[in-house]
Amino acid sequence: MSATTDTLPRVLVTGATGYVGGRLLAALESRPYAIRCIARRPEFLRERVASGTEVFAADCLDEASLHPALDGVDTAFYLVHSMGSGADFEAEERRAATCFARAAARAGVKKIIYLGGLGSGETTALSPHLRSRQQTGAILRESGAVVIELRASIILGSGSLSYELIRALVERLPVMICPRWVRTQAQPISIEDVIAYMIAALELDSRESRIFEIGGADLVSYADIMREYARQRGLARWLISVPFLTPMLSSLWLGLTTPVYARIGRKLIESLKNSTIVRDDAALREFPIRPMGLSRAIERAIANEDRAFAATRWSNAISSSGASPKWGGVRVGTRLIDSRVASVDCSPARAFAPIRRIGGANGWYCANSLWRIRGFFDLLLGGVGLRRGRRDPESLLPGDTVDFWRVESFEPDRRLRLFAEMRLPGRAWLEFETEPAPGGGTLIRQTAIFDAHGLLGLLYWYGIYPFHARVFRGMLHAIAERAKDGAAGSPDP
Repeated sequence: MSATTDTLPRVLVTGATGYVGGRLLAALESRPYAIRCIARRPEFLRERVASGTEVFAADCLDEASLHPALDGVDTAFYLVHSMGSGADFEAEERRAATCFARAAARAGVKKIIYLGGLGSGETTALSPHLRSRQQTGAILRESGAVVIELRASIILGSGSLSYELIRALVERLPVMICPRWVRTQAQPISIEDVIAYMIAALELDSRESRIFEIGGADLVSYADIMREYARQRGLARWLISVPFLTPMLSSLWLGLTTPVYARIGRKLIESLKNSTIVRDDAALREFPIRPMGLSRAIERAIANEDRAFAATRWSNAISSSGASPKWGGVRVGTRLIDSRVASVDCSPARAFAPIRRIGGANGWYCANSLWRIRGFFDLLLGGVGLRRGRRDPESLLPGDTVDFWRVESFEPDRRLRLFAEMRLPGRAWLEFETEPAPGGGTLIRQTAIFDAHGLLGLLYWYGIYPFHARVFRGMLHAIAERAKDGAAGSPDP
């Protein structure tokens, strides 16, 4: 570590592998601090942090493991949460907070910044989830450090639990039978504003512990959030309120219709009986942050999701998701993906040659009659069909048209991503990648990606998947054969 880094204030981030912690870490690494993280499995974190960020193996349930990590730390962010644990998650959260408070006191940590949860009423009237959140803050204050506790309402951002829950419900269900909890009042706050508050808390000069309630600009319900998401996605949705859905039934329902596990869904639903609205405006008085409203927060979540998607290499996304291929492909986020790989005994440039010539007069290498039929129906629906062809039969540039596709990304001899401009109940991409194979030769990966637009989009994807499977399989096989012919010295047909 350089002498310059040694003189910087040292900041520890717990929970850096989580949603909020990961966003916070990225923000901190661009600022003048010496950053340190802890993780139970540090090998999962080391490849995701900046070169100057230290990663320690530690567990908040093991006090002894925390001592080396906290040594020399000025400020610590406590972002540990046991919501995914079993029935005794409250006891586990208390034990983790106690271990951390003791270790922080021994190390002489000056400040702890903790992200908790908003909840009105007496502590005994709160749900177990919110009660545990607030008890954790009280335990941390026993460390003797200055504790800045930020109590947040629903956090909205691409990848947040609440956002993923809302998105899954709205995308999949044209009609929703809604229990009472969808009418509970909240002040949803964007993840960007949460990170801004946490950075401001780091820089706050305070000699005493403080609790700040943070929320967005709008006072709304979960039903309002779902309606706004549907509006921005152009989906017509109907919400029907019923009085008889208990937390248990609601959690089972969420487990069937969303990515949320039933046990997490029940804890989340139980916490929604409490309104999460800001009653103390100290945060607005102390910090120069003016949180955005609901519409902007959802707009930003959708935009950030699209930007992350544009930068994704699906070979990495599929392997990191742990999902195994099945009928209809695999799901990564809201996207349905059919990904196939072929190995050819030639260079990546040779393997890429038939890929860069795809479409136009050269066709699509498999079932060209089906492609023409699809183009004809697209014209009937007001689309562009196949009539646009290509600008040049040999070369491609980002923005070029290829029949009813447009080139979104092009890396010569490496990658081609096409965005569909045909009429579809969703958004679609077709991507080709080449890379050297470990044992020699080249791997060609062909990936079809579909972002379904509501229930109709899902029906479309699964309904025509048998045709897609045949075409995608045949297309990849034909590309591989042409690559082999090129390597043998014969011209491409």
